[in-house]
Amino acid sequence: MKFSHQLVISSLAVFVLSACAGDPEERRQAKDDFAYLDTSLDQQWKNLPDAQPQFYPQYNIPQGEFAGKLGPEVDIRPPQQVLELIPGARIEKQNSDVTVWLISQDELNKVWDMIHRVADEKDITLRTDTPTSLETDWVNLSAEDESYPIAGRYLIDRLDTAGRYGFKVSLVGWKEDGDEIELTPEVKDRYSSTMVNYITTQYDKQVTEEARLRALELINKVPVTMGKDRSGLPVIIARAPYDLVWSKLDNTLPQAGFNIEDKNRSQGMIDTDYKAQDEEVWQSLGVKPLTLDNKKYSFLLGDLDNRTSINVTDDDGKPIPEDQLQTLIPLLQSLFDTSKQTNNE
Repeated sequence: MKFSHQLVISSLAVFVLSACAGDPEERRQAKDDFAYLDTSLDQQWKNLPDAQPQFYPQYNIPQGEFAGKLGPEVDIRPPQQVLELIPGARIEKQNSDVTVWLISQDELNKVWDMIHRVADEKDITLRTDTPTSLETDWVNLSAEDESYPIAGRYLIDRLDTAGRYGFKVSLVGWKEDGDEIELTPEVKDRYSSTMVNYITTQYDKQVTEEARLRALELINKVPVTMGKDRSGLPVIIARAPYDLVWSKLDNTLPQAGFNIEDKNRSQGMIDTDYKAQDEEVWQSLGVKPLTLDNKKYSFLLGDLDNRTSINVTDDDGKPIPEDQLQTLIPLLQSLFDTSKQTNNE
């Protein structure tokens, strides 16, 4: 496989558990000043006459030369947590590498294929790609809580041994502001976990979409009838869950001349601009032509658990007459029965 070279993972910022300050430096650094760095430790302890000092060894300062960051160089952000998005998966961390153990070989195959697909879609260069491992080129990891551009290279190993199936993610290279520098355990731990979160999030989206499509295929016929809303006004009732009815309407309304101009799934609103269709269209759908005028209409959906209400208003925001609403029932029934797929949101 051959790819060009960088990935901008804008969604990674979601997984970085950082503070809400606006300045990247404020997210990474303590708020107080760093005057403690100038504190002198050369004063000797003085005992009072006849005093018997007692010292607790757990507070002894270790002796020796220790390398580490001080003051503004200390990153105070909480450790990156690995999101448990794959049911039954088990997370292991060792030497700042992250291993995800899955429940079956089939699941590992799907994750491995998904990693390659995302690499292709996001233009990640793979330096090596074998059946058991892959190594990426530089991946752009810059996010809003970083003070400068950062990038990393990853080694992802496929694990299939003794009836256990999983994958291991290791950060093997690191750049800050364009310069390659030595990896620290803290950086390796944070950004190995970040990549695992990205992989599992993408896999979770894939599994969720596959489940949604399977559910839609199981329900090809949706009964559509007239009913009343809570205030007694006429409304169309589709005997199917809200998500299913929304998807079918989103996919099929343009077939009957309702061009979708705007939609809001959470509000149950689909704004359309209607243009009357030729006789051939109505014949193909097996329904009589609509008596609606050529203008804008809004479809308003309501979630009634295992049913969905559908109302239609004109461009003045007024509900269309009941007789016109009634003529939509055979059309919606035909559209719902013949739709086999739905468009993504």
